[in-house]
Amino acid sequence: MMNNLLIVESPAKAKTIGKFLGKNFTVKASVGHIRDLPKSKLGIDVENNFEPNYITIRGKGDVIKELKKEARKADNIYLATDPDREGEAISWHLSKILNLDENKEIRIEFNEITKDAIKKASKNPRKINIDLVDAQQARRILDRLVGYNISPLLWKKIEKGLSAGRVQSVALKLVIDREREIMEFKPEEYWSLELEVKKQKKKFTAKYAGNYSNGKVNKIKIKNENDINKILNSLDKEKLNVFKVDKTKSYSKPSAPFTTSSLQQEANRRINFTAKKTMMVAQQLYEGVNVKGEGSIGLVTYIRTDSFRLSDEATASAKEYISGNFGEKYFLNRTYAKSKKSENKVQDAHEAIRPTSVFRNPELIKDSLTNDQYKLYSLIWKRFVASQMVDAEYDVTKVLLNNNDNIFEANGRVLVFDGYKAVYKYSDESESKLLPNVEAGEQLEIAKILPEQHFTQPPARYTEASLIKDLEERGIGRPSTYAPTITTITSRDYIVKDKNYLVPTDMGFLVTEMMEKYFSNIVNEKFTAELETSLDEIASGKKEWNEVIKDFYRGFKTELDIAEKEMEEIEIKDEVSDVKCENCGAFMVIKKGRYGKFLACPNYPECKNTKPLNSGEQAEETDEVCENCGSKMLKRKGRYGEFLACSNYPDCKNTKPILKTIDVNCPLCGGKIAVKFSKARRRFFGCTNYPDCKYMSWLEPTNQKCPDCGEMMVIKDNKPTCINKSCKDS
Repeated sequence: MMNNLLIVESPAKAKTIGKFLGKNFTVKASVGHIRDLPKSKLGIDVENNFEPNYITIRGKGDVIKELKKEARKADNIYLATDPDREGEAISWHLSKILNLDENKEIRIEFNEITKDAIKKASKNPRKINIDLVDAQQARRILDRLVGYNISPLLWKKIEKGLSAGRVQSVALKLVIDREREIMEFKPEEYWSLELEVKKQKKKFTAKYAGNYSNGKVNKIKIKNENDINKILNSLDKEKLNVFKVDKTKSYSKPSAPFTTSSLQQEANRRINFTAKKTMMVAQQLYEGVNVKGEGSIGLVTYIRTDSFRLSDEATASAKEYISGNFGEKYFLNRTYAKSKKSENKVQDAHEAIRPTSVFRNPELIKDSLTNDQYKLYSLIWKRFVASQMVDAEYDVTKVLLNNNDNIFEANGRVLVFDGYKAVYKYSDESESKLLPNVEAGEQLEIAKILPEQHFTQPPARYTEASLIKDLEERGIGRPSTYAPTITTITSRDYIVKDKNYLVPTDMGFLVTEMMEKYFSNIVNEKFTAELETSLDEIASGKKEWNEVIKDFYRGFKTELDIAEKEMEEIEIKDEVSDVKCENCGAFMVIKKGRYGKFLACPNYPECKNTKPLNSGEQAEETDEVCENCGSKMLKRKGRYGEFLACSNYPDCKNTKPILKTIDVNCPLCGGKIAVKFSKARRRFFGCTNYPDCKYMSWLEPTNQKCPDCGEMMVIKDNKPTCINKSCKDS
C-alpha cells in the first residue's frame, strides 16, 4: 500500500480531512506560513532585481522537523493549502523546504472540506502555479518596500509606533477625506409638507409633490419659509380631491450569494460582527465543525472569493430543498454576473460562499455550533437559498391628491407573494403600508397639516461595512486584506469607533497629511488600484513580477529620498488632563504605554507619579458589600480591565475581580462558569462557587455533550472538541 502525505495549513483542517481519507494518507499541518521575509530587516535585495531573502519563521523548527520526518516515509507528497494566491505561495515554500519538484503534480485544490470534495481532489493533483506564486510574492514585496521604508521615517519625524502601508494608508485617507467633507459641509434649509388625510375612520399620510399646471404635475422643492407660507396660504384646510390612482405590481429580487466582501458587509450590518470577527468565524465554518451524527465537517465553501458562481450540484440541491420545503413555485435557477472587479481574477475560479450542503439547515445543527458560528452560518445559508428563489411580489398603489392645484402623493405597498423573503427577511424591512380604497374624483377630509423645517445633513461617516464596500468598488486591496487593514488603522489610534462609525483621530489626520505631502502616489487610490490590476496580470501570466516592482520602486524611491531630506520633525505635545498630581500639584498629562494610555506627572523625573487614566472619574457604586469592612464596593478600571475596590480606601484596600460569566453550567456543582485570569495573566475558566467548588479549565467549556462518549465538549482551535483524550473526537 502506497504511503501518501497530505500537507495543509491548519491543524483543524488536518483533523477534518484526516477523517475523510483512507489509512494510506497521513495528514499534517504547516500551521500557516513556514518561510517569510525577516522581521528585523528589509529582506529584499533592491540592487539584485528585488530578490527576496526568505528565512524560516522563528518557532517553526519543530513543525518543519516533523514534516521532513513524515516526508521521508512517504511515497507521495501532496500540498493541499488554501485555493488562492497565498495558499499557492505556502505550497511553493513547502516544496522548497521539503526539496520537492514543483514541476510534478503535487498540488491538490478543493473548494470545500467535505468527503466527496476531498476524495475527488486527491485524485486530480496539478503542478504548482508559479504565476500565482509570483503574484503573491510581488504583493508581499510591495507591502514590505512601503512599510519598511515609510514607517521608520514616521517614527523618526513624528512618533514611535506609527506605520504606513500600501492599502492601509489609502483606507485611512478615505476616512479622513470623508471627515473633511463633514467638517466643510454647509447645511441648507428645506421644508417638507405632509397632510394627514382621512377617509371615514381610516387615516393615511400624503407628502407634497409639486403643483399642477399646463396639464402636468411639476415637481417642486420647498426651499425656505417663504415658499412654505405661499403653499399653506393657497391650501383648502379641510378638503382635497383624489386626482389619480395608479395600481401596479412591483418585484424585489434576491441578492447574489456571498463573496468575501459582501459577507463582511452584511455581517457587520445584520449581526454586528467586525470584519475581523466575520473572517475568524467563517474560517471555523470552512475548516470544520463537529456536527452531531456526522463528526467534523466543513459547513461552508472557501471563504475568500470574488465570484457569484454556483456549481451545478449546488443549484440542483437548492432546487430539491426549496421545492420540498416551500413548493416548486418558489424555485428559480438564477445565475449572477461577475462583478467588474472580479474579471480575470483567480478568486473567480471559486464558487460564491455557500453551505456545503443546503440540507444542513441552521436550526437542525444549532446545538453543534457556538452562538457566533450559528449566526454567521445562518446568514450564509439563508443568502444562498434565497439567491435561488423567485422574486417577492407586491401590489403597489400610488395616489395623487389635488388641493387647489397643489399635488400630494401617497404610496401603499402590500406583499402578495413572499418569494425569497420566506427565507431572507429582516425585522428592519417594512413590507406593507396599506392605503384605503379610493377612486379618482373622490373628495377626502384633511385631519392635520404638518409643515416641518429641515436642514441638509453632511455625508455619514464610514462604518466598517461602508468602508469595505468603498474599498472594493475602487479596486483597492483584496477582500482578504480588509479585516487586517481596519484592525491596523484602529490599533495605531488613527481612527476610533463611535457607535459603529469610524472617526479619525488627530494622529490619523497628521499621518495622512504627511503621506499626502510626501508620498502622494501611495495614498492615491487610482495608483493603488492600478497596482492591484498589475498583480492580477502577474497572476494570469501577462506580466513579470520583477518588472512591476521595478516600475513601482522608481517613483517610490524618488518620493522617499525627498521625504527623508525635507520632512520636518513634529513635536507631539502630551494632552493635559484636569487631574492634579497629589505629590506636586501639577496637572497630569496623558501618556501612552504598553498597556494603553495612563496619567503621568509632567515634572518627571523629579516627580514620578503615575495613575490610571480614569482615576479622576467618579467610580460607579455597586450593590456588593466589602467582606472585610462592610463598605460599598466601587467599580474601577485598571490596566487589566474593570475590578471592584472598597470605597473605604485607603483604610481598607480590599479588591476583587469582576467575573464575566458565560452561559455554561459547572459540570461539578451546576453553578455558573466565569472567565478568570491567573497571576501570569493567563485566561482560564472557573466556577463562580469557588472556593466551595474548585472546577477549572484552561479551555472554554460548553454545554454540548460529545455524541460519541457523552463527555463535556470544550472549545479548542476555535471549535468544539471532546475533553476526553481517549475519545476519537478529542
